[in-house]
Amino acid sequence: MLAACALAGCALQPPPSPQDIQAQTMQNVRTPTQWAAATVPAGAVQDAWLSSFNDAQLDALVQEALAHNADLLVAAGRIEQAAAFAKLSGATLYPALNLLARGGGKLGGDNSGLSGVGLFASWELDIWGRVRSAGAAGTAQYVSVLADAAFARQSIAAAVAKSWYLAIEARLQRTLATAIVKTSEQTVLLAQDRLRIGRGDEYDVVLAQASLETYRDAARQLVFSEAQAQRALETLLGRYPAAALTVATSLPTGVPAVPVGLPSELLERRPDVIAAQQRVAAAFNQVAEAKAARLPRIALTSGVTSISSDLFVLKEQDNPVLSIGANLTAPIFNGWALQAQVDIRTAAQKVAAAEYAKVAQRAFSEVETALAATFAADEREAFLASAVRSSARALEIAQTRLRVGAGDMRAVLQQEAALSAARASLARVQTDRLVQRVNLNLALGGSAQPRPTEVSGTKPEAGTVTMDIARR
Repeated sequence: MLAACALAGCALQPPPSPQDIQAQTMQNVRTPTQWAAATVPAGAVQDAWLSSFNDAQLDALVQEALAHNADLLVAAGRIEQAAAFAKLSGATLYPALNLLARGGGKLGGDNSGLSGVGLFASWELDIWGRVRSAGAAGTAQYVSVLADAAFARQSIAAAVAKSWYLAIEARLQRTLATAIVKTSEQTVLLAQDRLRIGRGDEYDVVLAQASLETYRDAARQLVFSEAQAQRALETLLGRYPAAALTVATSLPTGVPAVPVGLPSELLERRPDVIAAQQRVAAAFNQVAEAKAARLPRIALTSGVTSISSDLFVLKEQDNPVLSIGANLTAPIFNGWALQAQVDIRTAAQKVAAAEYAKVAQRAFSEVETALAATFAADEREAFLASAVRSSARALEIAQTRLRVGAGDMRAVLQQEAALSAARASLARVQTDRLVQRVNLNLALGGSAQPRPTEVSGTKPEAGTVTMDIARR
């Protein structure tokens, strides 16, 4: 028994490290020393990136979403479920103690007249590591759920930020459309005045009126788009989608560039990659558990009983009775079911490793895509700002020429359309700059808020995870 206990204390084989998984499943991926999309600002990836937007209203909306978003409530429930499963998977590491008692007078429940009480204990010696492997698998699964919940929180924060800026853009686009409608109405009046004094014709009036109705239709569509953007944001916040949210009138400016760190650091930081790695660890331990299940099980047993009878005299013996023993259970033949379990768990481990590679490659792709989109949006904003200034000046010239009789109505309408399109495109690309910065921060794995400090011996808050927990 002492030898068996010593064997039971042997350490389990550690699961494959992230480097081992990458070597097996990402053989065609060569991680560069720098990001390929463009020259990026130096510096480590920062947490609390939400504060870089310097938007107090956005901060409040994110806090509201983290407290009331339905997806995060589901994630919190899954954390509690995973914690319970982790506790259950390691429960058999400890001795089991059960109490049995019966009574009921001379006849009792089965007419035997026996009554008494017994206290029974049993403890399986985990010689082959089956129980510990099950416990390690449950713990790894719990950590993976924590990491998934952390990424869900970051994703919700990013979704709120993007929806907020899209809602602001929708309001700006509606404001621009309203302005162009007023300009077009003035153009119609000008065309009517020219017709009345004999310097224009009906064609110019009809053309201006047609253009005005087109702008009115576009403005009405933008009113609907603004309401839809508000409803999308309210849904993320856990509110009723009434399109009643008060939206800012302008986009923030002066948002700093995002430090991106090194590509080699990404897979160690992103919670979804850490979750995938922990699922590989869980699958590895489940394989070990299935292999150990093919081997004999030894359990120590003991009990204390005291039995009496009112109907017949029991054989004289010490009462209560203390017993100590052991039992052995060894599988002989079960239709290869246990080997099938090993094969199933081994295949599941391969799937988990492939899923890790898929998540890791997606992480690299998301960062490179967000980087490229960010730099493209920065350059486009400068181009479109210049286009807006030129279009506004061209419209002034066209209107002046029309008043003095040196131009025609078509030139004015063309410049109105050009100015409207340029302003709309500028607002769109300014929003896209902010959205891509949000995407980049999310892709890099930085937390939208300061990471919670783990307190030793306490259960992590629902929906949060620290990298220390994930690494353990």
